[in-house]
Amino acid sequence: MRNIIGAMKDTKDSKELIGFLESSPSTFHVVSNMAAALEKAGFRELREEGRFSLGPGDSCYVVRGGSSIIALRVPRKRFSSMHIVSAHTDSPCFKVKPEPVDTGSGSYSTLNVETYGGLTLNTWFDRPLSIAGRAFTRTDEGISCRLVDFGRDLLCIPSLAIHQNRNVNDGVKISVQKEMRPLFSTDLDKGLFLDLLSRELEVEGKDILDWDLYLYNRTSPCIWGADDEFISAARLDDLMCAHAAFRALVETRPADSLSLIALFDNEEVGSSSRQGALSDFLANTCDRILGALGYDGEEKCMIAAASMAVSADNAHALHPNYPEKCDPTNRPVMNKGVVIKYAANQKYTTDGYTASYLKDLMDRNGIPYQVFVNNSDVTGGSTLGNLSIRRLSIPSIDVGLAQLAMHSSYETAGVEDCRYAKDLFRAFLSL
Repeated sequence: MRNIIGAMKDTKDSKELIGFLESSPSTFHVVSNMAAALEKAGFRELREEGRFSLGPGDSCYVVRGGSSIIALRVPRKRFSSMHIVSAHTDSPCFKVKPEPVDTGSGSYSTLNVETYGGLTLNTWFDRPLSIAGRAFTRTDEGISCRLVDFGRDLLCIPSLAIHQNRNVNDGVKISVQKEMRPLFSTDLDKGLFLDLLSRELEVEGKDILDWDLYLYNRTSPCIWGADDEFISAARLDDLMCAHAAFRALVETRPADSLSLIALFDNEEVGSSSRQGALSDFLANTCDRILGALGYDGEEKCMIAAASMAVSADNAHALHPNYPEKCDPTNRPVMNKGVVIKYAANQKYTTDGYTASYLKDLMDRNGIPYQVFVNNSDVTGGSTLGNLSIRRLSIPSIDVGLAQLAMHSSYETAGVEDCRYAKDLFRAFLSL
């Protein structure tokens, strides 16, 4: 008989990820939690509105917009290159609109929401949902920004029974405005949401000026499978990579290169915000860091030319029920290693040079890897790498971890890949 117990996977890194996911229901919580952990690990905050002051051996971080973070470690000696890992902090979801309570049914209150990013809409039906994000309040000292997490089963988007929609299994177009409003209450008071929010913040409703609040899936993450080989959770894309990069930076010290992680918000909506990959956040931060360390303009250009960036965003795994959606010869599988992503249209930045560099690094460290290329008849997505290098043009490679159900409200990936990602980022950031 097969020894199932002996075959169980090492779930340590996956369990760490689950703990992080459960405490980070919004991009603002992601960055706040990372900043707190960085402070505990001895990192010091640099504020964009102040002068950057740092020296050899320093560990620092910078936050922009409350939802993007750059963290770095400086070698103890002068260096001639930077090693950068980027990922993103956001995931597709629903955003709560202003004046959100809708009582049009005459019997229930629903919330008026809009989509953020490319959601698989039907995965949000019939799930326990809550709300998290940030709110701005008026105080005697000025405007205060507060994190918000209702942290309880607060909403549900009920589907229409099959008896009332006999074509539901034939494929039906979903109207966000009509069908995706979450059920909120039987109370028809239009001020109910503001009342709940004011109680959560312990302030008067009149002192709440505005908010950035989002729905999130309350279904608990889990590790499952015959050998405990799978992890399922909300927001694996891309917190799986972001968390691995963050842990790797905390756990390593650089030898000859400045090591840096850049975790951007708004990738799911094009990265064009002031805290997105298309902004000047990374380029300005690197320029100011190098300037504070005494490098002149010529040396900054020399360092950029000798640097390397890894853009980390999850990849599509071979689907057991849709194998034809994959490329015929490049088919990533969960738990088989880090995925190197290629695209001739440059949606991914990988080229022969950067791929060879990373393959050699992984071979020397015993880290398995595989390859993703889109099926030539299937249009693929884009990610951070080809956007961030417009501002900071350095050699770059796109990687990810194989997953299923990308952009679902509940996604699936491989337990062992959590470890492979952290091992790669540790090796890369320690050079």
